[in-house]
Amino acid sequence: MRILFFVLCFVLIFSAISSANGADTNTVSSTVVTDKSVPTANAPSVVVNNSDICKVATSGAIQTNILGIATGVVVDDELCQLLKLSRQLYASGLKVASVSLLATDPRVFDSLVMAGTPPPYMGAIGSEALEKWKSNPDMIPEGSTVFKDDVLKINVNEDVSDGEFKKFLFLAMAMYIGLPILF
Repeated sequence: MRILFFVLCFVLIFSAISSANGADTNTVSSTVVTDKSVPTANAPSVVVNNSDICKVATSGAIQTNILGIATGVVVDDELCQLLKLSRQLYASGLKVASVSLLATDPRVFDSLVMAGTPPPYMGAIGSEALEKWKSNPDMIPEGSTVFKDDVLKINVNEDVSDGEFKKFLFLAMAMYIGLPILF
């Protein structure tokens, strides 16, 4: 049985080698065209003529041997719109409204609170506005870090007793380490 297996393998290898050598002896005449190149996908030129519209143009293209794709889009610049609207409100004499609009950005909101000049809240300004912001943390802009964390810490401390927290911490550490705990 082994001899048959070796003979069969020898025949297959020999036939593969001889067919490869046979391919070398065949000659085929052909004409190779070297002056033809693949068409290129050119990115379109997206022009924004007016710089006062707060839009940014972008375009791109990709080309392979078979397919080329090109596209261009115009994207709204929301920060630019926020600044322009705020400037217009300020120029119209609506200074509190201008600050309120800017305070919708969490970075501006945080800087106003840290500077001791909290942003206006529903017409309230100063310390009255600060108290209203603290009593309505859901109205604080998403991403603010000033006193939203303090409100969450107070709620956690009020809702969870010390013993429950220690039990939770122990279970979390055991799960992290990978120890099976059965109760």
